[in-house]
Amino acid sequence: MVIVPPRLKGPRELEVLSCSDSSTGQLVRFGRVDSIQAASELVGHAVLARIRDLPEDFALHDVPALMGREIEDACLGVIGTIEEVMQGPANDVWVVVGPYGEVLVPVVEHVVASVPEEGPIVVSLPGGLVRTDVVP
Repeated sequence: MVIVPPRLKGPRELEVLSCSDSSTGQLVRFGRVDSIQAASELVGHAVLARIRDLPEDFALHDVPALMGREIEDACLGVIGTIEEVMQGPANDVWVVVGPYGEVLVPVVEHVVASVPEEGPIVVSLPGGLVRTDVVP
């Protein structure tokens, strides 16, 4: 990871040791940032990362890129588009609005296997999650 704008003193590249969610946002622990003073020197800076350095499942949680994406179930066809992403402690939930009304899609491995760069996101929704009696 690279710090932008670059710092005059200290490391300009940092390794991410861990990430977690908190009630105030994302908490990131960097290598070589071992004190409050060192952390406060990063305030106001941005962190840039190469795509190859991002976690493998990054596309599942990239909210701006997910908004408006079409969701297609392997059995039911088009479910709708992602209108909102709810971030939970265990997993995210996509709020999908379409011909079946509002469908809450849990972002877990057995439902969402991957997110292609373009085209619909194909999911395998568990039975009973979609009200098929509301189809126009």
